[in-house]
Amino acid sequence: MQQVFGNKKAIAVFVLPTLILFIVVGFLPIVQSVYYSLLEWDGFGKGKFVGFALYQDLFVNDTYGIKFLNSVWNTFYLAILSVCVQLPFAFFLAHVLARGIKGEKFYRTFFFIPVTISSAVIGLLFLSVLNPNYGVLNIVLDQLGLGSWKHDWLTEDKTALSSIFLPAVWQWVGYYMLLMYAAIKGISEDLFEAAKIDGASGWRMTFSIVIPLIAPIIKVCVIFAVIGSLKFFDLTFIMTNGAPQPATDVPSTLMYNAIFRRNMYGYGSVMAVFMVLECLLVYFALQRLFRSREEEVAR
Repeated sequence: MQQVFGNKKAIAVFVLPTLILFIVVGFLPIVQSVYYSLLEWDGFGKGKFVGFALYQDLFVNDTYGIKFLNSVWNTFYLAILSVCVQLPFAFFLAHVLARGIKGEKFYRTFFFIPVTISSAVIGLLFLSVLNPNYGVLNIVLDQLGLGSWKHDWLTEDKTALSSIFLPAVWQWVGYYMLLMYAAIKGISEDLFEAAKIDGASGWRMTFSIVIPLIAPIIKVCVIFAVIGSLKFFDLTFIMTNGAPQPATDVPSTLMYNAIFRRNMYGYGSVMAVFMVLECLLVYFALQRLFRSREEEVAR
């Protein structure tokens, strides 16, 4: 018993610093944001307590014309693109590499390299790629005789948000690929050999063996991709900073502009609180959705 108690004390000693860091860096700022969201405050003087008036103004009155709800829809659009475009592409790469192609280690490293590059660097790089005058994308379209497809990618309402998604795919597809690659590599070769003996095709093995067995990792990737889209900030801030408004506005850039450029700390804190609650609600909704799916499969 003494040894068990001693182990518990040792565990507490090692866990305590991390717990304190989490409370100071993670939990307390959220509580502070909730408090600021109840104040009309410019960040310098004494704030005026207004209760939930700023919440009502943000979602109902829209006094300042910020179009916050539109920015929320933009992040859901990015989330849909992430799940429907980025993750299938990552799965395709992972599945191809995991089957043992020539140069497997090289390609695995090659696709993962963008994950290690700063978002600021990637944003500036794709500013050049998407430039309407000298950008690589428009030049290639010209060379292919597709000049009618050329756009001013980052300033046109119809293309701006999707254009911001392009560097996000380039940066993060390697991360999801590596997660799925590791999961596929963990599948016993005996299963594939048995399926081949039974005459199963490559597609059949993919949908009957690979996808069901790596479903937990796919679930993690979906959650990461969706939550990451909901708090999307760096690339849109660097590449457009919300322009053309409101085509590329996202809640995080509106929050930044409200707090640091317009000195509307209370208003910006309302956005911050909403983003925290939104991410939590979406996370639990996805967990419930996957749990229901797993229960149906188990039956």
